[in-house]
Amino acid sequence: MKTMMKAAMLATMLAGTAISATAQEFTIRATANSNENDEDYDGLIVFKDYVEAASNGAIEVELFIGTQLCSTGDECLQGVADGSIDVYISTSGGAASLFPYVQVLDLPYLMRDDRVAEHVMQGDFVRTMRDMALADSDNTIRLMTIGNTGGWRNFANTQRRIQNPEDMEGLKIRTVVAELPQELVTALGASPTPIPWPELFTSFQTGVVEGSKNGITDIMGMRFPDAGLQYVTLDRHAYMGALWFMSNETFMSMPEDMRRVVVDGFYALQQATFASPKRKSIDAYAEFVEGGGDLYVPTPEEAAAFAEAAQPVYTWFEENVEGGPEILGALREAVAEAEADIDASYEADLN
Repeated sequence: MKTMMKAAMLATMLAGTAISATAQEFTIRATANSNENDEDYDGLIVFKDYVEAASNGAIEVELFIGTQLCSTGDECLQGVADGSIDVYISTSGGAASLFPYVQVLDLPYLMRDDRVAEHVMQGDFVRTMRDMALADSDNTIRLMTIGNTGGWRNFANTQRRIQNPEDMEGLKIRTVVAELPQELVTALGASPTPIPWPELFTSFQTGVVEGSKNGITDIMGMRFPDAGLQYVTLDRHAYMGALWFMSNETFMSMPEDMRRVVVDGFYALQQATFASPKRKSIDAYAEFVEGGGDLYVPTPEEAAAFAEAAQPVYTWFEENVEGGPEILGALREAVAEAEADIDASYEADLN
């Protein structure tokens, strides 16, 4: 009975997908510099399962989790460019040295919630960024989709509740070694302090830094409350976008029906990465509060104050990042369209 049900489910999934090959013809080598507890891994498992089934075995997906194939963003993207790696997932920070405009995802307070962010990440904004990346990589690196890797970035610290920008004054906030997050922290009145991720726990303990900008699953996964991190403000200043790149040569070498399977596979992957952080954050927030953590949600007025204080960051981005004005314009347009569509849905669904 189970075998019959599985066969029926597979037949339903493949309905409407024209398959021209039945024997393995293509191999996709996909890597993520993470671990099996990460949203990226969840997405890759869904991608592998879908692509191999929907291609009827014509495509095999090999997963390399960790640093087996490459260990840094630059190294991994070079692998995609030269064809030794077929699929790689990067944060905006990991891809910024090659594609500086991807840092647009780190600009604060541009997207109000998950519905807006997910709408944006499924539309023409991603295609605009894809075209820019293809042009800048001499048509070797193709952006397939943007998912999520950890929810939203929020401010957290060891000292006090942060309700408005004035409460940030003087705090030493850990950032990565990149200008944009440092500009944001400075604009809000705090002191940016670049610290390597593996050193952050000890840095909280010793007072080298007093705060960070992370998602709750990272905070709890690294046990930062044990190092004194007891205050989290849900200002949701940046959506933690995951950029999924693919070798353009590998993608374009496939016939159209196989490319369609791969595109659909990335859609399934994206949906998995949208859902995974939501589920994982439930337990993470509960554990944080049960351990004595202070969780604060800004009022609409306080949220507006944060957004107002962050305005200089947008100007800096447009003036200092190559491709900044183009990609920021595309994002603002996509956000406006998303908000209009969602608000129209509310009007239809609530009345």
